[in-house]
Amino acid sequence: MRIAIIDADLIGRKRHKFPNLVCMKLSGFYKEQGALVHLKLDYEDLQEYDKVFISKVFTDTPVPSEVLELPNVTYGGTGFFYDKAPRLSEEIEHHMPDYHLYDDWVAKQLAAGGKKCEYTYYTDYSIGFLTRGCFRKCSFCVNQNYDRVHVHSALSEFLDVSRKKICMLDDNFLGCPSWKEMLDELKATGKPFQFKQGLDERLLTDEKCEALFSGKYDGDFIFAFDNVADAELIEKKMVLARKYTDRVLKFYCFTGFDRADKWDDNFWKQDIFDLFTRIEILMKHKCLPYVMRFNRYEESPYRGVYISIARWCNQPSFFKKKSLREFAELNEKVF
Repeated sequence: MRIAIIDADLIGRKRHKFPNLVCMKLSGFYKEQGALVHLKLDYEDLQEYDKVFISKVFTDTPVPSEVLELPNVTYGGTGFFYDKAPRLSEEIEHHMPDYHLYDDWVAKQLAAGGKKCEYTYYTDYSIGFLTRGCFRKCSFCVNQNYDRVHVHSALSEFLDVSRKKICMLDDNFLGCPSWKEMLDELKATGKPFQFKQGLDERLLTDEKCEALFSGKYDGDFIFAFDNVADAELIEKKMVLARKYTDRVLKFYCFTGFDRADKWDDNFWKQDIFDLFTRIEILMKHKCLPYVMRFNRYEESPYRGVYISIARWCNQPSFFKKKSLREFAELNEKVF
C-alpha cells in the first residue's frame, strides 16, 4: 500500500517550524502495517496513492478544494474543523509518532542554508500530550467543548529515549488531578522538557511552584494572561512564582477578540487599553508579554496599533530596551 501524508501547514504557510503530530502518528501506524509512506510536499498526482491523508492546524492555511473531493483523500485537524474535528482511531491516537517522517525535508532545508536551530522540534524533541481538555471554556478556544482535564496518554507512548528533549502540547496540564505524578515522571527522565501551549498560572500553588520550577525546564516558562479581568489573581500568582524562580516568565496575551460580540469602536479602543494594562502589569513583575492577535483585528480601524504593539512585545530585544514610542519611531526611520 502506498500512503501519502500531507502536512498542509508545511505547504501553505511561509514559516512553519513545528511538525504535525497527527501526520507523524499516521506515518508510524501505517509503516508498522508495512505500507510505503511518503511525506508529500505538493498536491500533484495524488491519484497514484492508495490513501492520502491531509492534516492542518491553522484555519487559514489554503488547501485546494478539488483535492478534498478525491475519493482516496481523508482530511482532518483543527484547521479544517476547529472544535468539531473528528477523532483519530484509538490505535492511531496512541501510536508512537514517526519522528523520521520529516527527515528528508529537514535535510533539504539545511542544505539550502537553513539554520539547524530553526528545526530542532523536528530533530531533537519527543512530542505528545500527557493530558487533554480544559475546564475554562474560553469562547475563543478550540477546547471549549471540554468540562475537565483528564489523563490522555502515558509518557512512554511518545518518548523516544534517543531524543534530547520533550515537548508537551497539553492544553491545561496543571488542571489535571494527576499533574504531580506526571511531572515527577518527566523530571525522572533527566531530559529538559517544556509545555509549548503554556500553563495556567491561575492554578499555581506553593506545591506546584516548587515542583515545576525545580525541574529541568527547557526555554522560558510560558503562561497566559488573556483577560484583564483576571489581573488581580494573575498578579498574585506572579508574586508567588517569584518566590521560587527568577527565570523568564512569558505570558501569551490574547487580544482583538470581543467576548460580547459587538466589534464596535468602543470595543477596539477598550481592547487596546486593556492590552496596555496587562503589559504594564507584566513589566512590573519583570515578565515578558507575547501578543497573540485574533484574526479579526484586521477589521479594526486601529489595525496598525495592534501590529506595532505585537512587533514591539514579541521581540524581547526591543521590548527590554525601548519604549513603544521609541520602537515606533525607529520603525518609521527603517520603513
